Amino acid sequence: MDDGSNTRRLSLQGQILTLILDLIVTLCTESVGFVHGISLRSALASESRLHFNTNLRLLTAARGWHNPNGALLNGISAILLIVSYSLPSLIVCPDVREILQVSSEMILSLRVPLARGSCHRRVTSTHVGRRTPPPGDGCIVRDAGANILTWLLTIRLDRCIGPAKPPETQPSPWHAHPSIRKVIIFLWVIVAACVGWAALVMSDPANVVVLPQREVQLHIYALPYVGPEWWILLFVNIVMVQGPLTLGLHCSELITNVIRDERQWRCATGRKGLRVATNPLKSVLTDPICLILFISKPFLHWMFGLSFSTADDAVNERLGGVAVVMFTAQIWNLCIGLFVFACFFTFIALRRPCGPQPAAYGHLQTLANLVDEWSPVMWWGHKEDGILYCHAGTSDHPLPDVKMDCVYAGSGAGPSVPVS
Repeated sequence: MDDGSNTRRLSLQGQILTLILDLIVTLCTESVGFVHGISLRSALASESRLHFNTNLRLLTAARGWHNPNGALLNGISAILLIVSYSLPSLIVCPDVREILQVSSEMILSLRVPLARGSCHRRVTSTHVGRRTPPPGDGCIVRDAGANILTWLLTIRLDRCIGPAKPPETQPSPWHAHPSIRKVIIFLWVIVAACVGWAALVMSDPANVVVLPQREVQLHIYALPYVGPEWWILLFVNIVMVQGPLTLGLHCSELITNVIRDERQWRCATGRKGLRVATNPLKSVLTDPICLILFISKPFLHWMFGLSFSTADDAVNERLGGVAVVMFTAQIWNLCIGLFVFACFFTFIALRRPCGPQPAAYGHLQTLANLVDEWSPVMWWGHKEDGILYCHAGTSDHPLPDVKMDCVYAGSGAGPSVPVS
């Protein structure tokens, strides 16, 4: 086998192994995040601060530094999440000489952030067990009902809709949830930063290196040798660069979960109705947007890992320094991937649901206002005709569609002047 085929084989093996490690990290961190999301809802509900069913997990903290969902542990979890996704790129790293390197130190280091998951899960489950909070299993209607039963929400039937004619479309998530706008802006900032990174690498006048059978455009960033712990300095540099990407993908969970909550609520106008008792894990695994995000996380982190490599400078078997080699083509590939990702999430955040059913986007007080009759399976639609206003609400049996030419208001709403 010639040298060209051998180097391509080593490169392909390294890329596949890195992608597998990124996928394993995603499975572990998403499992921990699922438990963390439930415990955070419970903590916020016990403090009467659960306004939306979905929140930015690591950026929304419960009160108290000792709280497992407090700012201190959330900050530690955010750092360990970035560390978890940074390590696969350093565990398997083919350098510019096409030598496949596997770092045993980085493999041992990967155990630390992943072990945080079992510890965090054990602490949060113990902490939640001491309370009597709402269920917090992720079903928006059940969470709203549980908050009503624990006196955290007040039903306002006069605010269920109107008084107005039913609109044909509803507000988009961008206009309904304030945090979604910040997430979308942050995603585009990451795209702009990645483009700037690629432009900076291309601005180097001597960044073309001839390797066996090909030319590579790259930029070399040298790190001094500071002793046996040189890899710590290298690792800190990689974490600082990869941190915004990891946090941006994490914040994108808010968009997927808010849209999933809204889709669940809009089942109330469907043929099968809205089932209150649902499996939260099944709702995640069967939602296409959640699956897209789940696939995007390891894929984009894998693309980031392909954009750089390492090379050592050893003289007489002594390490003189480490060079981080950045590949221009791979950085532009990452820019394209991030651009497509940001475009997709911007589109779904600006998309307005069709139909007269009011949008809630997981806002529990809105759901408490809209649901006037609780049952295991609920339908939403036209309920009553009135002199001035009609009434729309929920029932345990299918309801007719609302009348688009009529004015609707809550069941407690009345005329502002006497009816003659």
